[in-house]
Amino acid sequence: MPGRLEGKVAVVTGAAGGIGAATVEAFQREGATVVGVDLLDGAPGDFAMAVDVTEEFAVQQMYQTVRDQYGHIDVLFNNAGISPDDDTSVLETSYEAWQRVQDVNLKSVFFCCKHGIPHLLDSGGGSVINTASFVAVLGAATSQISYTASKGGVLALSRELGVEFARRGVRVNALCPGPVDTPLLPELFAKDPARAARRLVHVPMGRFGRAEEIANGVVFLASDESSFVTASTFLVDGGISGAYVTPE
Repeated sequence: MPGRLEGKVAVVTGAAGGIGAATVEAFQREGATVVGVDLLDGAPGDFAMAVDVTEEFAVQQMYQTVRDQYGHIDVLFNNAGISPDDDTSVLETSYEAWQRVQDVNLKSVFFCCKHGIPHLLDSGGGSVINTASFVAVLGAATSQISYTASKGGVLALSRELGVEFARRGVRVNALCPGPVDTPLLPELFAKDPARAARRLVHVPMGRFGRAEEIANGVVFLASDESSFVTASTFLVDGGISGAYVTPE
């Protein structure tokens, strides 16, 4: 039985770990040919590329390489992002820290959409999924001012592109994960248990999400099953955005 992404070529940035790696695996399981992109060599996928997605020419060349090799591109999962320790309160975050996060989390999405969407249009349409966050719609319990602002930008950018390209066959959606159990989480618990617990207490399900659970949402948005879904704020957050209080 064919998978939901059979015959599609997908480009996944931030593919080396966490949600990106789980999505590469899920895409392949559903029949897609996956190009895994990360800053360093070794990303999973049928074809791996080391690309700095904050550099416009590198992004442009990345998509052209994929197009030359496979003939078409159908899915963009623009997932690369950072959340560094020096991005905290607006009173403490330096401009350098602010800009570094904006470059990776927002500028790279702009470049990937600018240079990736034309290939989708040439293929007759496709799906773009940009990784935002639940903090794009809620204030964070633990402030990361540039991260939050960058994800709000990704959400607004995705909504506008979804509207712009709706009648040209390209759907654009913002994936908004809740707190996820990525490789960074055990480090957070070890370094600052109180901060980690403060994040968890707001989640009605009482646990962090798993990367594969978020990847399942990406598969839906990439597939034809979501053919009437565009310009959406696609929350996969364990109920955090819908909660006024959490159960004891």
